[in-house]
Amino acid sequence: MYRRKYSAKFTEAGQPFVKGLAQLSPFMTIPELQVYLHICRRTAYTLVHQEGFPAYRVGRFLGWYYGECKRRNGDHSRPRIVIGKDTRRSSYMFEYSLVGGLTASGADAYLLHVTTTPSVAFVARLDGFDCGIMISASHNPYYDNGIKLINGQGEKMDEDTIALVEAYLDGHLECFGQTWDEIPFAHQEQIGCTVDDVSGRNRYVGYLISLGLYSFRGRRIALDCANGSSWNIAKAVFDALGATTLVINAEPNGLNINRDAGSTHIGGLQKFVVENHCDVGFAFDGDADRCLCVDETGMEITGDHILFICGRHMKQTGELLGNTVVATVMSNLGLFRALDDLGIASAKTAVGDKYVYEYMTKNNCRLGGEQSGHIIFSKYASTGDGILTSLKVMEVMCAAKKTLHQLASDLTIYPQKLINVRVKDKKAAQADAKVQEAIRAAEEKLGDTGRVLVRESGTEPLVRVMVEAQDAALCAQCCEEIAQTIRAQGWAL
Repeated sequence: MYRRKYSAKFTEAGQPFVKGLAQLSPFMTIPELQVYLHICRRTAYTLVHQEGFPAYRVGRFLGWYYGECKRRNGDHSRPRIVIGKDTRRSSYMFEYSLVGGLTASGADAYLLHVTTTPSVAFVARLDGFDCGIMISASHNPYYDNGIKLINGQGEKMDEDTIALVEAYLDGHLECFGQTWDEIPFAHQEQIGCTVDDVSGRNRYVGYLISLGLYSFRGRRIALDCANGSSWNIAKAVFDALGATTLVINAEPNGLNINRDAGSTHIGGLQKFVVENHCDVGFAFDGDADRCLCVDETGMEITGDHILFICGRHMKQTGELLGNTVVATVMSNLGLFRALDDLGIASAKTAVGDKYVYEYMTKNNCRLGGEQSGHIIFSKYASTGDGILTSLKVMEVMCAAKKTLHQLASDLTIYPQKLINVRVKDKKAAQADAKVQEAIRAAEEKLGDTGRVLVRESGTEPLVRVMVEAQDAALCAQCCEEIAQTIRAQGWAL
C-alpha cells in the first residue's frame, strides 16, 4: 500500500536538497532518485522530503523503542540491532542514516555490510539481536530502495510495531501509555556504537554449506547473482560443496542491480546454461530472498515447479509435516491439481511471503512459497532464501538421480497471462463498474477451465490482471480485454 510518496531530487553533483544532508553522500551521481522505504511490504516512504530524512528517524525510533522496552523490564543494557544492505548506491545512504539514528537513541548498530535478506534474519535470530534491518528494494530497479524490518526471531516485523514506526514518522506517537511529541536522545556513555559484524555474514555462509547433504562434484552449475546481494556469497557456497560454478551478473556497481539480470530477467541465464552445457542454473533477485531455476534444456523452472518438486520429495522422505504445501492465490492451477494427484493438501494465502510464513507457523507447515521464487523451508529458515532454495533443489536432484527437467516434467502448467497496468488509483481502478463487468464476462467465458485474478501490487502503482486457462488463446484474449477496459476507463498512467 502506498501511503505516502515524495520525490527526492539531487543536483548534478549528487548533493541532496535536504538541510543537514550535504555531506552525507558526495559520491551520489544520480540526477533524480525516487526511493521507497518498504516496511514489511505494507507501506512505503521515500528517502527524503522537505522535513527531514525518514531513514534517520526510523533508526531514532527503533533505538529508543527497544531500549525503552529493555528499561521497563529492568534491563539497562543498550539494544543491539543488526543491519544488512544490498548493492545499490543509495543503500549506503540508508545505512549511514539508520546508524546515526540508532546510535543517537542509544542502540548499538552491527553492520553485516552487503549481504542477503535471509542472512539478516539468520543472524538476528542466532545472535539474539533485538531486531534486524535489511536495506533493499528486492527485485526493483536501482533507483528504488527500501527498508525491511525483522524481529528478534528472524521474522518480518509485527504489525503493531510497524504501526508505532508510522505513528512516530507522522508525529503523533502514543506508546507506553503516553503521547510523545519527540523521543529523547541518548547522552554521554549511553550513546550507542557501531560494530563491524562481517563475521555474522560468514557464519551464515557456513550454515548454508552445512546444509549440503551431497557433494556437487562433477556438476556444472550456473548462478545469476543479479548484481545484487548474493554476488559474494552464492559462489562461495557452491564452490565449497564441490561444484564447477559459473557465475554471471556478479559485478555490482550500484546501478546495475536487477538490470536485465536475475530472477526477473531469466532469459540471460537460460541462454548461458545451454551455451555452457550446465546441469542447472539458479537465478536470484537483488536481495537473494527468491530463486528461480533453469533446467539443462534452458527451460525456466518457476516457484510453482520448485514447490512441486520439493513437496513431492519431502512427502517421500517424511519431512512434509501436515502433508501440506502452502502457496498463494497467484500459483498456477496446474500446481494445485498436481499436488492433489500426489495426495498432498494445499493451502492458498494472499500474495506475499509474509502471509505464506504466517500460515506456515500457525499450522506447522514445512514448505511454502510463491510463484515468483520466494520459497520457505521453515525447518531451516524463517524467510524466503534464494540460496537455500537452490541447495534444496540440488538435494532433490542428487537424491533422485534425475535431471531437473525430468523432475519438473510431471507438472503441467496451465497457460497463464499476466498484464500489469500502471494506474492512477489502484483501488478505484479495480472497483470501476465497467472493469468489474469485464471480469465477470471473462469468468463466464472460462467456466471451469480457468480463472481470473485481478489484484493491486503491494509495492508499485500497478493493477495486475492474471488469467489462467487450458486454452492459451482464450487465456490471452480474456486478460487483454480486462486490461484494455482499465485503460479505456481512463485509469492508466
